Amino acid sequence: MSSNSARKTSIQTSHAPEALGPYSQAIQAGPWLFLSGQIPLLPSGQLCPGGIREQTRQVLHNMQAVLEAAGGTLQEVTQTTCYLCSLDDFQAFNEVYAQHFAAPFPARATVEVKALPKNALVEISALAYLG
Repeated sequence: MSSNSARKTSIQTSHAPEALGPYSQAIQAGPWLFLSGQIPLLPSGQLCPGGIREQTRQVLHNMQAVLEAAGGTLQEVTQTTCYLCSLDDFQAFNEVYAQHFAAPFPARATVEVKALPKNALVEISALAYLG
């Protein structure tokens, strides 16, 4: 964890892939943690092999690693925004997603996009309350 200012703290962990651009893996502001979109990269930076199920598991694993670096868990996630390259993958994505969250589930938006970095099939960003 590294501090950028008195009001916000950058969260970084080697247990999740490094950011692909000028952004933080997450920013903590008070009790709120804003997680940047995670794609299914292994911590080494290589794309996770497999289809939507494997890639969704890897994204959620990366999110968990960033949350743990901030002292949290997936259970503190209050909202997610999910990007799928094909809504044909929605059911399989939902099955894996539901295995990683418990009721009450986070609020969520899911949208289909034309493409994601590194030809990933899925990306998820999130907001968590760590208060």
